[in-house]
Amino acid sequence: MRIKVKNMVCDRCKAVLKQELGKAGIEVVQMDLGEIQFSENLQTQTERIREILVKNGFELIEDLNNSYIADIKKYLINALNDDLHQNLSKYLSEKMNKDYSSLSKMFSAKEGLTIEKYFILLKVERVKEEIQMETKTFSEIAYDLNYKSSSHLAKQFKSITGMSMSDYRKVQDWNRKPLDEIV
Repeated sequence: MRIKVKNMVCDRCKAVLKQELGKAGIEVVQMDLGEIQFSENLQTQTERIREILVKNGFELIEDLNNSYIADIKKYLINALNDDLHQNLSKYLSEKMNKDYSSLSKMFSAKEGLTIEKYFILLKVERVKEEIQMETKTFSEIAYDLNYKSSSHLAKQFKSITGMSMSDYRKVQDWNRKPLDEIV
């Protein structure tokens, strides 16, 4: 049995769920961002699985459109972590084996913003993280996130946060959102 899980966006999320499901005696075969595969058909355990998910801040996805949205978000987070060297629409179409325009319309209708805008929000959160770590220059951060120039990144950052990256670096009360809380 394979299920889709909303808000499972990092390795820490996976570790928490694996541990909690293990405590309940529910064997996990494979766990990826947003998805868990169990060793056997656990239809009788679905309610217990749902309880464990909810208790830990996650949600079982049962609606097909919600499943697509969760997959889009998972792939965008993966693209952010990997070195994406292709068009975002082509990347998602290939990953999901679905026409990008239908994915885009579905995402916009459900989330209230475009896939591109959501990806920019993810990038801004990554920039905030990099600034806090203080290990890279703004140019290196821009390069890592596939921006053509650091000035383009700086403009996007300021339009989203209302402050420059330099001003953000000076602020010690950083206002970051976990990736699963964007939208």
